[in-house]
This record gives sequence, C-alpha cells and structure tokens, in this order.
Amino acid sequence: MSEILNIQDLNIYPANAPGRYLVKQASLSLARGKTTCIVGESGSGKSLTALSIMRLLSPQLRMQGRVVFQGQDLSQLSEREMQAIRGRQIGMIFQEPMTSLNPVLTIGFQIGEPLQTHLALKGAALKQKVAELLTQVGIDPTRANSYPDELSGGQRQRVMIAMSIACQPALLIADEPTTALDVTVQAQVLRLLDELKQRLNMAMLFITHDFGVVADIADDVIVMFRGEIVEAGPVSQVLDAPQHPYTRALLACVPDAEGKKVLQPIRYDWLTPA
Repeated sequence: MSEILNIQDLNIYPANAPGRYLVKQASLSLARGKTTCIVGESGSGKSLTALSIMRLLSPQLRMQGRVVFQGQDLSQLSEREMQAIRGRQIGMIFQEPMTSLNPVLTIGFQIGEPLQTHLALKGAALKQKVAELLTQVGIDPTRANSYPDELSGGQRQRVMIAMSIACQPALLIADEPTTALDVTVQAQVLRLLDELKQRLNMAMLFITHDFGVVADIADDVIVMFRGEIVEAGPVSQVLDAPQHPYTRALLACVPDAEGKKVLQPIRYDWLTPA
C-alpha cells in the first residue's frame, strides 16, 4: 500500500490563546486508492484538519506538527510553493458550492482556471478538456457557458468535483460535499466520487457527520471529538465493534431504514469519571 499523506502530531490553536487547542495531537495517514472518512459533530475539528493540509487556515490560527505529502513537509513550504500544489496535486471540494463558485463567471471558465494555471492549456485544447470534465461528472458539455445560479444544487456540486479533479490530483479532500443535497442526488455524487477515485487512483479524505455516508464509501474511519482523534480503524471494525463511548453514541443517533429504531441523544457522562 502506497502512503501518500502522513500527518504527525497536528495541533491547531488561536494565535492569541496558544493553550486552547482546536485540534490536538492529531495523527493520520492516507494511502493511494483508498478513502478515509473523518466523522464527528460540528466543531470537532474535521474541517480544520483538512484546511491545515491545504494551508488554508485563518490567519488568526496557528499550526504545529508535520504534514508530509509525497515526501514533502507541507508546513515548511512557502506560499508560492503551496499554490503550485493546491489544485494540481491536491484537490478540494468545499462544503457549499454556491459560495465557492464565482457567480459572475461561467462554469466552463472556472473549471478551466486550474487547467490554465497548472497545465498551461489554452484555446481549443482547453475547451476540449473542460468538455471532457463536464461529461465525466454527468453534465452536458453545452452547459459550459452557464452561470452557477442557472444550475441545480447537485449540478453545482458536480462542477466543484470537475474543478477539483481537473489536474488529476493525487489526493482529493471532500469537505461534507453532500450535506445540502437530497438523498437521491447525494447517492449519485457519492457514486461519482468513488468511480473517479478508482479511475484516477487517488487517495480521498472525506469529511462528514453522517455514518450512512461512511458505510457507503469508507475504507478507513477516523472519529474526532473536541479536536482529538478518539478512534480510528477499518470501516468494518469501527462500525461493527466501536471501542470509544463517543463512537458508540454517534452510531446510536443513526436511524434505521424502517424507522423503527429509537434514537438516543448523545450523552457525555463518560467525560467525567464516576
């Protein structure tokens, strides 16, 4: 198995409060061709962990630790060096496509930007590649001249996917890309992402709060609580025999298909020893 990303002892904290960790001592590794899901409640540190890989944290935050991608420690690179990696070797799908896409630029132009920046494509070659990418994500290439507000939520998310894979990155980070989608469209997007991962042999880091999504696409699972990784392992192991009380509490919140399960609120009694 080819390791592509290794994070060691990642700490993230506010610059004005160095003792208050938002992410604490997080370590994980990703392999090419595999999907690792980070799961947890809002505020658990999932998105901050992903943004630290891209070096896109807020200027008010500080980061410690090593983020080694294909042998390079990203935390030691200059901003110019990181710009060459973002979009080219690491792609990212952000949570809300309507705020991530520029409303005054066509989707074809926006998909073409990373191709121009990183691969120097232009003219007919650029148009052809944009058309191929739209076809790959299930959008008619004639929509290249459409603007984001002319597309449905699912189509906008597919455009974001096309942008993120345009340069065939080695690592794709997907930050809750199906949160605002209905169940049918969500299933289509998940299937598309899995197909693209296999076709391009990418590593994928998928951030979610939904264990249903985890069961569908994950090879490995990382559970985060209050900025710390509390459990990690193969998906079957974590879902079938969760070891940590927080993981068990999250699974107790997942409804069953028949709607007969009595859902349990998350209790934090285990935080305070008896």
